[in-house]
Amino acid sequence: MAQKTRTNQAITLKGSTALVTEFFEYSVNSILYQRGVYPSDDFRMVKKYGLPMLVTADDNLKEYLSTILSQVQEWLLSSSINRLVLAIKSIESGETLERWQFDIHTEDPTQAQMDRNPSLPGGPPATKKKQKEKTEKEVQGEIREIMKQITSSVTFLPILEEECTFTLLAYTNDSPDVAIPSTWDDADPHLIDRGQVEQVRLRSFSTNVHSLEVSVA
Repeated sequence: MAQKTRTNQAITLKGSTALVTEFFEYSVNSILYQRGVYPSDDFRMVKKYGLPMLVTADDNLKEYLSTILSQVQEWLLSSSINRLVLAIKSIESGETLERWQFDIHTEDPTQAQMDRNPSLPGGPPATKKKQKEKTEKEVQGEIREIMKQITSSVTFLPILEEECTFTLLAYTNDSPDVAIPSTWDDADPHLIDRGQVEQVRLRSFSTNVHSLEVSVA
């Protein structure tokens, strides 16, 4: 009953941030498994979004992802991040073979409140239809469809025949107020040569606060 109540409540900034961070965790794990970046024996199966999902059992990888995602969560709460990229690279040549891009759009909280409460000073006319609040259950349904696409990516992406590694890149807003930990450095964007790149756009999902667009090059 508690779970049912929680999933039917409107989503706050904190709740949206938790959903987006969790989506990153499961999508990164799924990509690393589906694309064979790590051996299949390094993953264990769990149930999430109504689907069987695979997550890493490698302690070093779990610690790395946890550190990255903790910082991403902070940037989401402060609306400081606009993109996360997972780049898969050849270990031998260092060439970027695949680039998964997650574009993050954050709704202005003041404007969002005005849209949902037309009577507020400065808000739209009272005759404007009140914007429908999304529930966590609805958002998870949209995420489930993206996860299905990631799982089926092996059917339309080229086989990675060489040994690969990966890196995660975070794009933060160009503002002096954005706190960047000393452990994070400016990095190469790991772009694929324009003449060789093909891009596939996947489904998107949105909460009342964030919207995400997913693509792979």
